[in-house]
Amino acid sequence: MRATSNLDRMNTEMRWLFYGVMRFLAMWPLRALRMLGQALGLLLWALARSRRRIVRTNLQLCFPDKSASDIAQLARDHFVNFAQSLIDRAWLWHAPLSTVQSRLHWVGSSEAFAQLDAEGPRIVFAPHFVGLDAGGLALTLRAAKPVAFIFVPQHNPLMDAWVNRGRQRTGRVKPYFRHEGVKQIMTGLRHGEMLHLSPDMDFGPEESIFVPFMGVTAATVPSLSRFARLGRAQVLMLVTRMTPQGYEMHLQAAWDHFPTENVEADTARMNDALAMAIVQSPAQYYWVHKRFKTRPEGQASVYKNVAISR
Repeated sequence: MRATSNLDRMNTEMRWLFYGVMRFLAMWPLRALRMLGQALGLLLWALARSRRRIVRTNLQLCFPDKSASDIAQLARDHFVNFAQSLIDRAWLWHAPLSTVQSRLHWVGSSEAFAQLDAEGPRIVFAPHFVGLDAGGLALTLRAAKPVAFIFVPQHNPLMDAWVNRGRQRTGRVKPYFRHEGVKQIMTGLRHGEMLHLSPDMDFGPEESIFVPFMGVTAATVPSLSRFARLGRAQVLMLVTRMTPQGYEMHLQAAWDHFPTENVEADTARMNDALAMAIVQSPAQYYWVHKRFKTRPEGQASVYKNVAISR
C-alpha cells in the first residue's frame, strides 16, 4: 500500500515538474525555441539510428529520383522540423492564447473559408505534417462550432495526459477515441459536426486497402471516403506548415465530386492530394512513421533491417 502511494506521489511530482518545464519554455522567444529544437533534432539524428533508417527508407521510396546526398539532407531537415514541432507544443499548449494566435496564420480562398463556416457536416482532412497539432488548435480557435477529433492513446501515461489536455485547451473540442468505434462519429456528422480527420498512416491490414502513395503501394485507411459518404459531409483539406514566424494553415476549398461510390478511387485521390502537398514541403511530412509497414501478401518488408516498431 505504501509502495503504491509513493509511486502515485512520484508520478504526480513528475507530471508537475514536466508541466513546469513546458510553461517555462512557453515564455521563451520563438527564435530561441526553434534553435533549441534544431539542436534536439540534430541530436536525435545522431543517436536514433533505427528511426533514421526508417526516415531514409521512406524518403528513398517516395523520392526515387533524388540523390543519396539529397535524401540525407532531407532526412536531417526532417529530424530538425520534427524536434522543433515537439518544442513548439510548449507555447501552443501553455502560452497565452493571444501569443498563440499571433503565431498562427491562415491561408486560403474566400470560398474555402465560407465552406468551412457553412452549416452542415464537414470533414477537415488534416494529414500528418509536423504542424498537425498547431493546425488542430488553430481550427478550434477559428471554427464557428466545436471540432471533433479522434484521439489515439500515447504509450506513456504522462505524455497521454499532456497531449489530451493540450489538444483540448480551448474547450472547443469534442473528443472521440479510436477504440470506441465509428458509430458515435457517424451520429455526430449527421448532426452537422465538423470532424478533424488524419487517416494517412498505416494502421495495419485489418483497417486498410492498398492504393498508391507517392508511387508506392501503401496500406491506407479508407475512412475519409466512408465517413464523408455515410455522414453526407463535404471534405476540405488543411495542411499546416511550419514557418519562422510560427505556422501557416493552408485551407483548400471543398473537393468536388467526393465521395463517389468507388472507395478505392476516393482513397487514391486522397493520397494524390497528399502527395502534392508533400512535394511543396517534403521535410515537414511525418516520415518517422513506418508508412509502408504493411505490405501486400508475398512482398517483403521494406524495413527489414529496422528493429523499431511504429
